[in-house]
Amino acid sequence: MATKLLANLIVLSSGVLARAFVQAYRQALANASKSGVAQETMQNVVRKTSKAMTEQEARQILGVSECTSWEETLQKYESLFENNAKKGSFYLQSKVQKAKERLETAYGTRIHTPS
Repeated sequence: MATKLLANLIVLSSGVLARAFVQAYRQALANASKSGVAQETMQNVVRKTSKAMTEQEARQILGVSECTSWEETLQKYESLFENNAKKGSFYLQSKVQKAKERLETAYGTRIHTPS
């Protein structure tokens, strides 16, 4: 008899706690949407999970500006790639490679115009 009463009490209290949690969560979402935090948070999540490298990020990695010629950019790339190959940093080497690939598309659209 006591175990049945205790089991009922546990089930009822867990139901109350679950409803309170859901209500608090809904209120937090409502508060966040009023203040714009929800939208900003979602933008940050999308930005962080995005795999595409921006042109600006690629330029920062290679240490070049928008005025830098493609030949100079290739020289920077080769230097950084070789230095990271010697020191064994595969992560940095892959970042340098991705930066070069990203800038290839940027330079390609500016330099190579179809005739």
